[in-house]
Order: sequence, then structure tokens, then C-alpha cells
Amino acid sequence: MGGFRELVKRRGLKVGTYLGEFATPGIGRMLKAADCDYAFVDMEHSGFSFETLKAILRNLHDVGIASVVRPPSKAYHHIARCLDVGAQGLVPPMMASAAEAQRIIDYMKYVPEGGRGVALGIAHDDYAPGPVIESLANANAKTALVPLIETAEGVENVFEIAALKNVNCLWVGHFDLSCSLGIPGQFTSRKFNTAIARVMEASRKHKKPVGRLAASAEECAKLHAAGCDFICYSGDIWLLQAALSSGVADIRARVAKAAARKRTGKR
Repeated sequence: MGGFRELVKRRGLKVGTYLGEFATPGIGRMLKAADCDYAFVDMEHSGFSFETLKAILRNLHDVGIASVVRPPSKAYHHIARCLDVGAQGLVPPMMASAAEAQRIIDYMKYVPEGGRGVALGIAHDDYAPGPVIESLANANAKTALVPLIETAEGVENVFEIAALKNVNCLWVGHFDLSCSLGIPGQFTSRKFNTAIARVMEASRKHKKPVGRLAASAEECAKLHAAGCDFICYSGDIWLLQAALSSGVADIRARVAKAAARKRTGKR
């Protein structure tokens, strides 16, 4: 299993989904059966602890589903611990500048590429023993940084962010970006689309893929046509709600229709 960095190298569509509620041991196999390539695991807006994250990642990785994790913050202890428990890629929130992205890279990478505190033979390297230099190099090679561009400042500095060697992919946080631009939820506005166009231009210039979340298959296809390689199709909460709401509404409609027929004597 090549992990998230291998997906970055692979050209074309990569489809995953968001996990922010369900930590069942079967989640990896469910996503595998659904033909997902990866999962976006959220710690910023969920109740997931690091212990929960560790279990989710093992369930994903054991069946070949890659992972990218949004940590609770950009603090060193959150960045390093997410990686220690096995995150293959990180999507730190509110990335504002190249200097900030470089600081996160320093947190993520072992020497000589950064200053991450060393712990080997644990979850992130599948508990495997090995020569220290080789283990450090392998860990550096498989960790991916995916800056979350979701502020006006991040958009302004996106070319410099994308230019960094150890930035592997860009991700657009569309809701927060619209709020930062002063147009909450106005995703069809000219101001929002100008910002998105700048992110896409930076991705093309520096040959970095882009990821986004979307709620429908139609919207996902449009985002891919616009240049997004990593498509995150909805999420655990909303997929269950949508399927359950549709099913419950259908049941009620069918029962009401049958009752109406009975009252009128129609078959």
C-alpha cells in the first residue's frame, strides 16, 4: 500500500470521503467496498481523540485506503502526534503563508529535512525495526503536507506556498474561504471564483494537485473538470442523513399512498 504520497504521484481522479463521526472498526472495509482511494479524517471539527484517530488509521491502512488528516491545530504537538499515530498526510487548517507552511514542514520532517522529535518502531512505521537513518528517510518520504487554503491571506500567498518543495498538494476549504472573503456561502460569486482561479493557477504553475469537498456527484464531476484531482465526496454524517432521509420519506409516502387507496377502495 503506497499511501497518500503515492496518490499524489498518480495522475487523474482520486476519490475519497470525509470522516468526522464514525470510528467503527469496519470503516476501512466499508470505504474499500465503495471503491474509495482515501479518507479525509477530521480532528478539527470532530470529537476524535488521538487514540480514536490511531484506530481509524489502522482500519484504513490495513485495507489499502490512504489517509489525510486535518489536525486540531497547527501546533507542534498536534502535528507530530498525528504523524506518530500513523497519518500519511496532514491538512493543517488556515494556512496563511509560505513561512507558516515551512514551519509545519519542519514540524513534520525528521532530520535532515526538519526537526520532528524522533520515535521509531511505532505506529507510523508499522512497528518495524530497522536502521535509524533508513527509518528516518522512509518516514520523511511518506509524509505529505497538504496546506488548507481557506483564508484571503492564504489565497494571496498561494503561489509561494505551492512553490515549497515539501508541499505535496493544495486543498481548498470553501466555507471558511467564503467567510474570510466576506461572502459567507456565496460560492457562485465573482469574488469567490476569482480566489479559486488563483489557487488553481498556482497549482498548475507548481504542478501540485488540488483537493476539494463536494456534496453531490454532479458537483464533484464539475470540480474535477475544473482541475481538482482529489475529490472528497461528502462525508459520513451527511451521507447517512441523506440516505436515511430519502428512505424514510419514501416509506412514509408509500404508506400514505396505500392508506389513501384503501380509503377510496382502489387497489
